[in-house]
Amino acid sequence: MASGPSTIKMSFELVLLPVADVDRARRFYTSLGWHRDIDHSAPNGIQIVQFTPPGSAGSIMFGKNITTAAPGSLQGLHLIVEDVAAARADLLSRGIAVSELFHDEGGIFHRVGPEGRSSGPNPERKSYASYASFNDPDGNGWVMQEITVRLTAELKPTDTYFSPQLLKAALAMGDEQSGS
Repeated sequence: MASGPSTIKMSFELVLLPVADVDRARRFYTSLGWHRDIDHSAPNGIQIVQFTPPGSAGSIMFGKNITTAAPGSLQGLHLIVEDVAAARADLLSRGIAVSELFHDEGGIFHRVGPEGRSSGPNPERKSYASYASFNDPDGNGWVMQEITVRLTAELKPTDTYFSPQLLKAALAMGDEQSGS
């Protein structure tokens, strides 16, 4: 059995989003300023609507008869942004209800609920550490995460872009994968 990283290129590009009302969802995602790629109804009762966020290679698709998932059941869908405060302000200007900025007290990943979250962006604006969240009308949950510098295989213990907890976890994973 093969082990190690795959050499086959794969690109994750589509999430099926369960919604109860296609027209309401279409209006919501249009109001976000996302590009509508497809809007098609077939005679067999299938309807598909696909949107892509600005600058994204990945898209969402919703409609009729395309998923059995319960409307609103997707949580933790991440939108990566360079400036979470600016992204939040943009959504607010579009009439979207968005949480206040927050960061995780542990410095590794945001918590599902408010416990362990602190108000405001990460005090040092470390990459991967500041968030805001919002829901679509069905309750599907989105998290905007600020990433200014990407984690790489060339991490050093002295890197200052990431929270100490995230850096430690990433370095440990790198040691584990290299067999050190």
